[in-house]
Amino acid sequence: MSIVHGSAAELAKLLAAGEISSVELTRQYLDRIDRCDGEIGAFIRVDADRALEQAAAADRRRRAGEDLGPLAGLPVAVKDVLCDRDTVTTCASPMLAQFRPPYDATVVAKLKAAGAVLMGRTNMDEFAMGGSTENSAVKTTRNPWDATRTPGGSSGGSAAAVAASMAPAAIGTDTGGSIRQPAALCGVVGLKPTYGRVSRFGLVAFASSLDQVGPIGRTTQDAALVLEAIAGHEPRDATSINRPAPRYGLTVNQPLEGLKLGVVKEHFAAGLDSEVESAVRQAIETYRSLGAEIREISLPHSKYGVAAYYVIAPCEASSNLARYEGVHYGYSTDQTAMFAELNAERKRLTDAGDLQAADDLDPPLVRMYRRTRSEGFGPEVKRRIMLGTYALSAGYYDAYYLKALKVRRLIRRDFDEAFRQVDLIIGPVTAGPAFKLGEMVDDPLAMYLVDLYTVSANLAGIPAISLPCGLTQAGLPIGLQLQAPPLEEERLLRGARMFEAATQWSEKRPANHTNGRE
Repeated sequence: MSIVHGSAAELAKLLAAGEISSVELTRQYLDRIDRCDGEIGAFIRVDADRALEQAAAADRRRRAGEDLGPLAGLPVAVKDVLCDRDTVTTCASPMLAQFRPPYDATVVAKLKAAGAVLMGRTNMDEFAMGGSTENSAVKTTRNPWDATRTPGGSSGGSAAAVAASMAPAAIGTDTGGSIRQPAALCGVVGLKPTYGRVSRFGLVAFASSLDQVGPIGRTTQDAALVLEAIAGHEPRDATSINRPAPRYGLTVNQPLEGLKLGVVKEHFAAGLDSEVESAVRQAIETYRSLGAEIREISLPHSKYGVAAYYVIAPCEASSNLARYEGVHYGYSTDQTAMFAELNAERKRLTDAGDLQAADDLDPPLVRMYRRTRSEGFGPEVKRRIMLGTYALSAGYYDAYYLKALKVRRLIRRDFDEAFRQVDLIIGPVTAGPAFKLGEMVDDPLAMYLVDLYTVSANLAGIPAISLPCGLTQAGLPIGLQLQAPPLEEERLLRGARMFEAATQWSEKRPANHTNGRE
């Protein structure tokens, strides 16, 4: 098998041992992108020259015997929602099509400090709002397992890049499942850390109390390797937890003894695809065979998770996206055309003798704001801004936003109670496998329900991981979700690795993107 199909952890060892150079490895991935990304569309932009420069620098430092970071020379793809100094960061939106941040996000800075080779920026739903990557204003990303299907979202580009062997690891973000859902649909591993475990500084915000940055890789070892590099306290981030991050890579291969797994009874109800349920139940039996104790538990308020999420997230989005008004930075409407339109409209009304209507026309500044936001945001972003603005408006705040916050508190209490009984919670990531592109574009409610099993972890702020656990008869990946108490990523990774080591699902590759077509 070609080296590009190796895991990040395996490649990091080969690089450290000098068995392959970073330049050679980076060239192979760039060649792979040239061959495959025309069909998949995982990348918004590939930074080939910079990647080769970083790779050459890593090789020079290694030859000089310098102490290198854990990702030294390893190619990594980054979701286009994290600021990278002087590099266009678009969020897959016309609003930021030319935006060049004046600073690095903490995660990007940590990747650079760890020696990673930054391959390029991956596609996403605009401003991370969506579950299929079809809301990108740049392109549609396709699932490497079946190009007629979605890779999931909003981190669909990152998951597809790893699944198609165009990058050994990638960075995604997860607001309601946007790492775990695409990881499940693309047959790779995706980890959402505890809220605050990885700094949000320099992350273009969607919903500030829910967003979290995390790794996507082929294996749990990859997730551990990357998480170790990006986790940690950031003084410039008020939401960053001031606790040292464990050495996840050192412990990930140690099985958990006396493991108690909780099976949420509410997760196995109407709407769950039979093949997904069968694969998840088989995974539960695998854990039982490994000595785990299986207990049925209840998360009674989880049924309100999607409703609470789709009040809280749009409210926070409405506030966060208010900064995009066409003045300070980002897209601004063509003001020459705007003034010409305004003057023509005023003249028409004046000539018709309707002086009051002419006086009532929007002032130029208001018109500029309206045109900028109408032209710069896509339909899904506008939909969520309007939902959030409505829920925060006078007379509705208590009925919607405040009530959603109370439900959020109840969901967190359910998890706290559950983790007094079990070590980890196990269940599905999604109700079904990857759906057809275009299947839900005109049905936002159906798309929102895709987050049914993932949003609760974001509302509660707990860590969760998706890992492959099977394939459907049509050959589509099925994901298994594990959830852990806050700051227990080490336990989560070790528990996930137990299953991964006992099965071969992480070794599966899409038929169209394996060595046979190299």
